[in-house]
Amino acid sequence: MAKSVARSKKAPARRPWSKDDVRLLKAMARKEPALKIAKALKRTEAATRQKATKLSVSVSMTRKKRAPAKKR
Repeated sequence: MAKSVARSKKAPARRPWSKDDVRLLKAMARKEPALKIAKALKRTEAATRQKATKLSVSVSMTRKKRAPAKKR
């Protein structure tokens, strides 16, 4: 009887935050949306927000503009 071996899932790559990354995050905070900061840092938006929270830095949120409500 053959054993079936489950494939191991590859863990996401984790990259430590450099001093330059932190400087850029702090410089862009409150001026740029979190998504734009994340792209500049080549990180996910969630990772960027999490680091900002840990550093007590506020990052702006961007929301998609909703279409105006239709009048009845």
